[in-house]
Amino acid sequence: MSGPNTDYDPVEVTPLKAEQVETMRDAALAAIAAAADLDALKQVRLDHAGDRSPLALANREIGALPPQARKEAGQRVGQARGAVNKALAERTAVLEVEHEERMLVEETVDVTLPTERRRRGSRHPITLQSEHIADLFVAMGWEVAEGPLVEAEWLNFDALNLGPDHPARTMQDTFWTEPPEHHVVLRTHTSPVQARTMLTRTPPIYVVCPGRVFRTDEYDATHSPMFHQVEGLVVDEGITMAHLKGTLDHFATQLFGEGITTRFRPSYFPFTEPSAEVDLRCFVCRGASPAVASCRTCKGEGWIEWGGCGVVNPRVLTACGIDTDRYTGFAFGMGIDRTLMFRHGASDLRDFFEGDVRFSSAFGTEI
Repeated sequence: MSGPNTDYDPVEVTPLKAEQVETMRDAALAAIAAAADLDALKQVRLDHAGDRSPLALANREIGALPPQARKEAGQRVGQARGAVNKALAERTAVLEVEHEERMLVEETVDVTLPTERRRRGSRHPITLQSEHIADLFVAMGWEVAEGPLVEAEWLNFDALNLGPDHPARTMQDTFWTEPPEHHVVLRTHTSPVQARTMLTRTPPIYVVCPGRVFRTDEYDATHSPMFHQVEGLVVDEGITMAHLKGTLDHFATQLFGEGITTRFRPSYFPFTEPSAEVDLRCFVCRGASPAVASCRTCKGEGWIEWGGCGVVNPRVLTACGIDTDRYTGFAFGMGIDRTLMFRHGASDLRDFFEGDVRFSSAFGTEI
């Protein structure tokens, strides 16, 4: 019985010869050393250590050798691949350090250099305040009503019980357009919107009217010939001063915080009877001693004058075609600019109209 042929001299596959493996290893090491950056090294890794690299293909040829030759060929190829992987790891570490150092130099920002970036704009605080007020009343089920800035004299005065001899009709308070016989003015309040609403709708009516108004006032820290008002009107069956008080207390609380209420002081307005001035409890000292004595906001009064209000005068309802035997109503009005100054401590009304974007940007997109 014959034994194994121990004298068999296997023929090596060409890629597995020692000189061939050394050549492939040396070529890989040279390419790794020549890689100038991480991107170049990535390509070298694919070319010399990837699945289609010469050493990887040579490793696949080991299985074609006779058993006696596989061990030596496997060791030779494995050592070559190990040397390549080690060189790749070392070169990667070096290039990563160089990359970070280069980033620190090339991407450094000199924050002292002048910038040409444009400032981000923001919505005007008066616009934001007007929309916020409108949202409060919409949440109560009211509607927002609007009207023209240039208004008929009858709607601005006569319909609101402002007779021909009323002082507000004079040039001292009102901007009249040319020619005078057209009887057109720049509206002096947003009340004409209420008149238009009553003329075109059937009660019940619940509307809030924010907008610009115009009067011949001096332009100073607390006055402007153009400013903003918000007025509210309710016409329904059984409306009383109690409904008005509750509405304004809710309005004050939503704008200035919990616990802020209102008080009424008897007054006179042609379009309401009875009429009252509305005072707002100071939202800084809240009218409490001893803080009220030194409060700069309310000047020690505990209350801040806010606006006017009252039960709609029956003459106004009649002028607008509403049955006064069935319906009653209330109305109120206050300055949006003044309210905004209260809320944010602004001391000069002119800041709202000078157009300085730095002023508006301080308010951002919320108020």
